[in-house]
Amino acid sequence: MTPRTRVYRDGKLAAEGFPVDDVSEHLRDENALVWFDLCAPEPDELKVIGEELSLHSLAVDAAIDFDQRPKLVRFEKHLLLTCAAVRFDPDSGDVSASEVVAFITRNALVTVRRSDEFDIDEVLRRWDASADLTRYGVSYLLYGLLDYVVDTHFDAVQALDSELDSLEDRIFDDRPQEKQVQRRTFQLRKSLLTLRRVVLPMREVVNSVLRRDLHTLNEAMSPYFQDVYDHVLRVTEWTDSLRDFVGTILETQLTVRGNRLNVIMKQVTSWAAIIAVPTAVTGFYGMNVPYPGYGHWSGFIASLIIIAVMSVGLYVLFRRKEWI
Repeated sequence: MTPRTRVYRDGKLAAEGFPVDDVSEHLRDENALVWFDLCAPEPDELKVIGEELSLHSLAVDAAIDFDQRPKLVRFEKHLLLTCAAVRFDPDSGDVSASEVVAFITRNALVTVRRSDEFDIDEVLRRWDASADLTRYGVSYLLYGLLDYVVDTHFDAVQALDSELDSLEDRIFDDRPQEKQVQRRTFQLRKSLLTLRRVVLPMREVVNSVLRRDLHTLNEAMSPYFQDVYDHVLRVTEWTDSLRDFVGTILETQLTVRGNRLNVIMKQVTSWAAIIAVPTAVTGFYGMNVPYPGYGHWSGFIASLIIIAVMSVGLYVLFRRKEWI
């Protein structure tokens, strides 16, 4: 895919869409702020860029391999940032992560995406919406990137919360679909674990950016990064609470199933008791010995009356106890 490039000078966008080969020329200008993006680059291409920007070999390997835990690593001449944006699919209930690796130097930010699922255009829109912050250099670019990533985490956990709320309502439905609810619960639980693996390390990442000893953060950008850190804390706490909520839903499912089974047992027992009345009466009158009313219509009528009175009586009794 075609690399995306930009250069800022004096707090303004000076050029964009220029070839990557011109990056070295722009970097010679100490007042220039350069950004370029690579999507699914070849390893040889990354190694050439690493040599051009004096990137550490371990940092380049991280961009080649991906599947890295979100982290911020300090090298001698640059920082390495690895993180992932997430997206929740309400139809399947899956959470997908799109990784990005960023190399941060004094006056340049290089982003390497695993695929175009990471919406770099949204990052550009955030940079353009806060163009007045360009004067703060690479801190401004890093803020826009982290702000987008953390916002995707926030949107995903909010969508998961809504799905779990609707799932809770389905548990108490008059016509429960236990298999579908159970399958959906475990799918959302799996997605929540995926989200948690991405979200939890971000607290350490943003906290590391706020550290003064890294000397990468412009002091004027501290409030903005602090706002991102607050969002990270909210997402982390929300994720932990949803994990407990999923456990509560599973326990509630078992409890509701047990209660429904008790109600069914009451109903079956009640109807069995009512059906036992005519069985007992007709069995008594079917004995091969004389009994009151034997051989007369009065015996037949008496048996019918006994069956009707006792069956209706039992039905009324069970109805009052709400067993039927």
